[in-house]
Amino acid sequence: MRNGSPYSVPGRTDDITNADNDSTVEAAGHFRTYLGAAAGVGKTYAMLSEGRRRKERGTDVVIGYVEPHGRRLTEEMTHGLEVVPRKVVDYRETRLTEMDTDAVLRRHPKVALIDELAHTNVPGSGGHEKRWQDVMDILAAGIDVITTVNIQHLESIADEVEQVTGAKVRERVPDWVVRKANQIELVDSSPEALRRRMLHGNIYPKEKVPQALTHFFRTDNLIALRELALRFLADETDEDLLRHLRQHKAQGLWETCERLMVAVTGAPGTDALLHRAARMATRLKSELDVVHVTTADGTGGDRRPVGDLKVLAADLGARWHDLEGDNPARAIADFARSHQITQIVIGSSQRSRWRQLLGGGSNVTRVLREVGPLGIDVHVIALRKPSRSPAANVHRPATAARTPARSGG
Repeated sequence: MRNGSPYSVPGRTDDITNADNDSTVEAAGHFRTYLGAAAGVGKTYAMLSEGRRRKERGTDVVIGYVEPHGRRLTEEMTHGLEVVPRKVVDYRETRLTEMDTDAVLRRHPKVALIDELAHTNVPGSGGHEKRWQDVMDILAAGIDVITTVNIQHLESIADEVEQVTGAKVRERVPDWVVRKANQIELVDSSPEALRRRMLHGNIYPKEKVPQALTHFFRTDNLIALRELALRFLADETDEDLLRHLRQHKAQGLWETCERLMVAVTGAPGTDALLHRAARMATRLKSELDVVHVTTADGTGGDRRPVGDLKVLAADLGARWHDLEGDNPARAIADFARSHQITQIVIGSSQRSRWRQLLGGGSNVTRVLREVGPLGIDVHVIALRKPSRSPAANVHRPATAARTPARSGG
């Protein structure tokens, strides 16, 4: 991985999350986001470079808003690009400037470059509190937007960043806004390179450098922020791959990463099975899907209550799926195929040998028969009767739990 290079999730055209807002960007402009782990990685520079390339190809490009922060190279990249004049706003005896959204809409370029998606607008500067809301309006008008945002500003990640860095994240963007992007590019830089840029005065004014290097820009903080950004992009890429494979009805298993699922019933000991699967997912750095199957008429499957298991799955950061099917083993296999699952965890059969012979084999055997041709690994875990009920175990601290990197799971 080379520093400063963008890693992209191309071709995203789906409406993602927050169905109430999907109509906002329907038949709208193309949306591209440069994502960074922290200030100074080169997001604005990358955005301006893309704008200049498009202008050289004859595209009508304007700068809706760019904040160079006094960085000479970034300022030089704005030369030759048309700038929509900013709106001047008097606020608390101070004269400030903001992006003039109405002016961008009147100008109606093909592409608008708009920096700092998470920015909070000066009160009285326009119709919206947040810049991302202005961007939604511009996209809805059919204008392509290229923007920038840092990982700490995503709503689902901001609290984790606050805990890690000790710094308050005051400006936040809903995850669905960033995921609306047709293309997300990560502008990456190693912590060492970023700290060197800071020391050379290429990020903050020199008087702010010592404070930054000993607080937010500590090496451990930058490593954590970089991991969060990489994980977010990896999750987006994985979703795109799964969507593509489903659309094209791919038959083979693409083992680009491990994807773990556990099939559960209400049988005694299933809570321990769920804990075991969560620990395996943690070691594999995989998210965990929990599948519970009942027959279409609600009978024939497990009749024990599974509410406690749902609560436990949520505590463990897993995704719960209720499936219906007259053949539970086939339903499990179909789910595994459509979600590109690489490993399945199931509990050992509780049926007697006599019942297995009468019923055509154990549930474990049926699952193995269904998923065998798919090339999926199956882990059969012994179900041990718990000393306490599953309900009592639900509220134990789950130290091995893996917290998903995003909301909306």
